Amino acid sequence: MSEEVTAQDHNTVQQESPVSHKRKDYLPWDDYFMATALLSAERSKDPVTQVGACIVDSQNRIVSIGYNGFPRNCSDDEFPWTKSKVFLEDKKMYVVHAEANAILNNNGLNLTGTRLYTTLFPCNECAKLIIQVGISHILYLSDKYGAKPKYQASRRMLDAVGVTCTQYRPQRNNIVIDFKKI
Repeated sequence: MSEEVTAQDHNTVQQESPVSHKRKDYLPWDDYFMATALLSAERSKDPVTQVGACIVDSQNRIVSIGYNGFPRNCSDDEFPWTKSKVFLEDKKMYVVHAEANAILNNNGLNLTGTRLYTTLFPCNECAKLIIQVGISHILYLSDKYGAKPKYQASRRMLDAVGVTCTQYRPQRNNIVIDFKKI
């Protein structure tokens, strides 16, 4: 009889206790970091191309983020957001790329061996910075400009020094941020 009571008591305890297993639909690390890069891109005021970047260390800690935009204290209203054949009216003369901003925003941490999650494959200028600070792995969503010489030069430099470049394939197609959920 005592075995029956023990088994019955045990079942009651199991039913009353909180959930004892983890969620199965939690966000994987890589999706989390790429989503952070995508969310950062939402800060860009560029009307055509919004790029975000997220730098992560070996312990899966975000060490820096960045997005494409003008340098600090340069007015978003006074500088051009368009491409132009007149150099001083071309946004490319002024915009700091997301990867560069993430590197510059890192608060002086050593970036050797870190991973860079970026929404767009880095250009040659960003590749130089990536190499110089020791980032070892790039995960990117899009390589839509890959046929352009500056992106080919980027890939050539990154390959030459052993920086791994991987086009990222998310495990989830979308992530919804609902401010009213909590």
